[in-house]
Amino acid sequence: MSEKKIKNIFVTGSIAPEFIAKSISNHSPKTSIGGHSIFLGQVRKDEVDGKLVSAVEYTAFEELALTKMHEIREAIFSKYPLSCLHVHHSLGDIKAGEICLFVFTSSKHRKPAIEACNELVERIKAELPIWGKEIFTDETHQWKENS
Repeated sequence: MSEKKIKNIFVTGSIAPEFIAKSISNHSPKTSIGGHSIFLGQVRKDEVDGKLVSAVEYTAFEELALTKMHEIREAIFSKYPLSCLHVHHSLGDIKAGEICLFVFTSSKHRKPAIEACNELVERIKAELPIWGKEIFTDETHQWKENS
């Protein structure tokens, strides 16, 4: 593993649209970048067994998740010619309609940015120890299963 510092991807609460806009805006001086790919995960107001989801409470085994995310980050940088890679994931209660995951990749050309972003999202969902408890409008709950 490289000697790069492990980055904290976790944000308490939802990810603000202003934060996303500022992240995008901060890349405009980087004129060697020609393509960005962005994924935004939003809490859905799903109906489950006749009940509506009002929020998802995210928890994580943070130390393990950050170590695993560092390994994924290094693998993605080795596989794709990226300029930048940013991941932000919410912890705590996130209401339906709010952003809980922000993945942002940049490269000289669009194809590596898009492919890296897609792979990152799939690996985050499959490999990181992050759990979501769906909170229903009647205040009952169930643990979310990723499909």
